[in-house]
Amino acid sequence: MKTVSILVPECAVLQGIADPRYMFTAVNMFLKNAGKPPLFNVQLVGLSREVRLNDGAFTIKPDLLLDEVKKSDLVIVPPLSGDLNAAIKLNEEFIPWIQEQYRRGAEVASLCLGAFLLASTGLLNGKKCSTHWLFANEFRNMFPEVDLVDEKVITEENHVYSSGGANSYWNLLLYLVEKYTNREMAILASKFFVIDMGRNDQSPFIIFQGQKDHEDEVVKNAQEYIENNFHNKISVDELSDKFSVVRRTFERRFKKSTHNTVVEYIQRVKIEAAKKSFESSRKTIYEVMYDVGYTDIKAFRDVFKRITGMPPVDYRNKYNKDAAVAV
Repeated sequence: MKTVSILVPECAVLQGIADPRYMFTAVNMFLKNAGKPPLFNVQLVGLSREVRLNDGAFTIKPDLLLDEVKKSDLVIVPPLSGDLNAAIKLNEEFIPWIQEQYRRGAEVASLCLGAFLLASTGLLNGKKCSTHWLFANEFRNMFPEVDLVDEKVITEENHVYSSGGANSYWNLLLYLVEKYTNREMAILASKFFVIDMGRNDQSPFIIFQGQKDHEDEVVKNAQEYIENNFHNKISVDELSDKFSVVRRTFERRFKKSTHNTVVEYIQRVKIEAAKKSFESSRKTIYEVMYDVGYTDIKAFRDVFKRITGMPPVDYRNKYNKDAAVAV
């Protein structure tokens, strides 16, 4: 019997508690229907006997308080909401408890913005982690010791797991079901919950908004220049000359402030513009390519696929129902 401890933090997202509970109890039902004993002992663990969520609209009554938990094989940290710094502070009593469970052999998995609470334990330091792409910059600023791979849906390293944004945590739950049971059971769960198995990339969903929550005014000005002139060819030398900063120093400051190299930033701005064009216009691949400043179709396709996880044609067909299939 595997004991799954699902945390019930203050400021948690209700679905991030209810859905994993539903998943593991459903698997128990599947096993029972197959004439097998249940595998999971699912328990909700909180700091108090009653936790009110969504401004009091919902109330959850945990099965156990922290000091009542005798065993955990898997600890699930659900998504947090609101001011994440404040949410972590409200739930700081969970931090040493999670650390202790991990030391005692439990695996730990964060769902979406639960990564912020998990990262606060230090268990993610030096490890890969994913979270909601919209909060990637905030996460990197708060936890620079963690290797954030925000394009990933699932990460696993040394018995610590994380999932990408929002509903992508269902893919991590399926992954854990397969690990603790078998492929057949995971397929059954995927069909029951209507989940597309094997998705491990949230790149198509990412909206690049630039990273401007920093104090380097020169870099901010360079970012704005790139965003206003992305349709032209822009070089690192041109930018460093324009803003009167030695190239090496400019590149270092830019990477420190934005978590992207200058070239990466230029590419992401161009591709974001291309994505918006594909979503809202009937332009061909070549027309969009030229609009955003590319002249080499292979280079454009390669960069587009690397950033979004899919070729330009597939992206347009996915998000623009009126677009003709043309190149």
